[in-house]
Amino acid sequence: QVQLVESGGGLVQAGGSLRLSCAASGRTFSSSAMGWFRQAPGKEREFVGGISASGTSTDYADSVKGRFTLSRDNARNTVYLQMNSLKSEDTAAYYCAARGQNYRRIYTSPDGYNYWGQGTQVTVSS
Repeated sequence: QVQLVESGGGLVQAGGSLRLSCAASGRTFSSSAMGWFRQAPGKEREFVGGISASGTSTDYADSVKGRFTLSRDNARNTVYLQMNSLKSEDTAAYYCAARGQNYRRIYTSPDGYNYWGQGTQVTVSS
């Protein structure tokens, strides 16, 4: 079983930056690809980015490419989402997700993730 706890959300002005963290429990973290998703009110949950188990591969939604960066520290069981040049359309609840033990490759659909955090709110004011 994996438990995920996100932190780092908040209110920021357009053009600003935030760094989200996702701390995972359990010993399976290092063998699991991780993903970040977001969901705005009235919209479906959408893929933001993913990172492979080793951390050597990343993938991003077109809407955040060049602005968001994923990284992970397997020694600390933590994955990070650095968000720069934030826009009002980035406002959403952000969720960290883990695919699970030995699911090492990135998956862009929520269906590919077995464990989810509770979410952290990001609000970008224009």
